[in-house]
Amino acid sequence: MIHKQKHAQDLIDFIYDSPSPYHVVKNTKDILIKKGFSELKLTHKWNLEKGKKYFVCQNNTSLFAFIVGLEAIEDNGFKIIAAHTDSPSFKIKPSPEISVEEKYVKFNTEVYGGPILNTWLDRPLSIAGRVSVKSNDILHPKNYLVNINQPIITIPNLPIHFNRTVNEGIELNKQIDMLPVTAVINEEMNADSVLLNRISEEIKVPKEDILEVDLNLYHFTKGSIIGMNNEFISSGKLDDLAMVHAGLTAFAEASPSKATNVLALFDNEEVGSRSKQGAGSPILKDILTRIVSVQDKNEEDIQRAIYNSFMISADMAHALHPNRPEKHDPVTRPVINGGPAIKIEGNQKYTTDSDSGAVFEMICKEANIPYQKFVNRSDMRGGGTLGNVSAGQLAIRSVDVGNPMWAMHSVRETSGVDDHTFITDAFRCFYGI
Repeated sequence: MIHKQKHAQDLIDFIYDSPSPYHVVKNTKDILIKKGFSELKLTHKWNLEKGKKYFVCQNNTSLFAFIVGLEAIEDNGFKIIAAHTDSPSFKIKPSPEISVEEKYVKFNTEVYGGPILNTWLDRPLSIAGRVSVKSNDILHPKNYLVNINQPIITIPNLPIHFNRTVNEGIELNKQIDMLPVTAVINEEMNADSVLLNRISEEIKVPKEDILEVDLNLYHFTKGSIIGMNNEFISSGKLDDLAMVHAGLTAFAEASPSKATNVLALFDNEEVGSRSKQGAGSPILKDILTRIVSVQDKNEEDIQRAIYNSFMISADMAHALHPNRPEKHDPVTRPVINGGPAIKIEGNQKYTTDSDSGAVFEMICKEANIPYQKFVNRSDMRGGGTLGNVSAGQLAIRSVDVGNPMWAMHSVRETSGVDDHTFITDAFRCFYGI
């Protein structure tokens, strides 16, 4: 149990240090470099060696790492674990400062993905992401990571005295109710450039040189292990950084095998994956094709490698809710700490079929861990994930799995301590086959 709690705490630390997809990728790169991986560039020529470890980034919000297989790639293919680096949040709009009757300053934002809006109210929040500044090369601005490591904003709730029916349900307006407040206006403050001034201080660049920002809000309070028996993980961004962390842990420890092991971390899953760094783009297909072709293989070998491959699409799943069990399928009801859930959907929102599901079941049995299955109620529509989107680019055998959790897309989610070790062990087994 101590080992499982330590692994869960490692996840909490990883999430806390990763307040934006840019930070997720940076922290992942740092871990891989310490484990002996070399960084490649999409714009450079590649020279690969069997058994060697590499990674490449796209937009610094997606990352693709691989360990070149020891045997013929066309016969052994790729073993891929895919997860995503983004989470529902709020994005800072251009010129974000809004003055409220010359008394307060708040920031103009837009919603990213599908957060549970009311969970973001009355929380200590901060801002993180990437800032682009001018350089001598017009086509390549300088980029800086920013994390204002201080709770500088909050989104205040309306008091019950002004809304007596609030506990009967209220629809929050994204443009009106969800704007974060950052300061009381005083004589020394330039209310029109509060954020720009702070960013300039953070990156030590004149504000005149700052051209564009890609910044998101995040919950400043660190996650924790909770429960009477320390059995739960309470944190933001468990969807899907728990799967990123589990996949990364297993992958970074993996030794070279017959097949080429791959860790694919996509961005923009929460908004449909239709971006140059998302699962709906050709980026993974391009990288796999390149890995094969630089080993002096022909087009047929590329096709053989792809069709000899297997992918685990790892995205969190829904656990039986203790207060609303009627929301779940009457029979298939995964629970927290009951093991990873194999996600099944007859209309192909998930890629699992009898063949790929059986593969993951055998992996779990080999790893000596429990597993469960998840299906939606037949009268409720479920969401899609990475597997079915990437299938539009790559016809790879694939299974969708994830650890059961409560309150998916809340600013604070809950999953299981045991489950995080269980699925990491499953991933270790997969990479070791």
